[in-house]
Amino acid sequence: AGIIGAIIALPLSIELALESGVGPEQGIYTAIFAGFVISFLGGSRVQIAGPTAAFATIVAGIVAQNGMDGLIVATIMAGIILIIMGFLKFGNLIRFIPYTITTGFTFGIAVTILVGQIKDFLGLDTSAYTGPTIETLDKLNAVFKCINTFNWQALVVGCVSLAILIIWPRFKKLEKIPASLIAVIVSVIMVKLGMQAKTIGDLYTISSKLPGISIPHVNIIMVKNLLPDAFTIAVLAGIESLLSCVVSDGMIGSRHKPNMELVAQGAGNLVSALFGGIPATGAIARTAANVKNGGR
Repeated sequence: AGIIGAIIALPLSIELALESGVGPEQGIYTAIFAGFVISFLGGSRVQIAGPTAAFATIVAGIVAQNGMDGLIVATIMAGIILIIMGFLKFGNLIRFIPYTITTGFTFGIAVTILVGQIKDFLGLDTSAYTGPTIETLDKLNAVFKCINTFNWQALVVGCVSLAILIIWPRFKKLEKIPASLIAVIVSVIMVKLGMQAKTIGDLYTISSKLPGISIPHVNIIMVKNLLPDAFTIAVLAGIESLLSCVVSDGMIGSRHKPNMELVAQGAGNLVSALFGGIPATGAIARTAANVKNGGR
């Protein structure tokens, strides 16, 4: 379960980091440091944490306005807020959130992911586009403005990958092997055989060095300006992680410890920020995969 969870987390963490306006290695660092700390200290037996789509727009906005130092400061403050929320037993309030809110929140995340993927699914080149691409509607506007750069070969690779994700789970004897791993392998082979689709290596340079501790340049004005963003990150992280715990509880017939989970989320975000990562929270898809493969 751990190996499969890691295999699923790797491409997801890279993609969500790119959606958040940072480099691919920031996503990997987050999956490693926040993922370990949150699972080690958390109140759930099966929770897998890392970067998620719920943060993408917020993180991209912080990075655009305040750079990586601003993001590190906001994430550290969010971690402190989450720890305080845990000690004040705010996690108990999750019991009062209606199920419709849970499904609506999850569906909203799905829409955010969908819109963010259109550009790469169609192989669009947005390098000449000068408008903003942070908000969801901005991303749609960029797609419409750059639709003339459509790449049919990238679309074929995307469609094949999507078909694998849909069809592979129907084979019960093979369900232990994650469909996302098969999709990644097949798409890599297609590109190596000549399909013209841009890879992560074409667009970014991923450092092979181990991450060091990132100490941001902080001043009181930065802290004051970033405090609302820190609260937003903390509340989102708390809600999404606890909703993920609720979903996984139903899958394994267990009960999580919500306040313990909030403290773990805070600690995980603190460590993630100090090692150059981005905000993290419990990830429903990765947690569900962990449960299905026997992780406890």
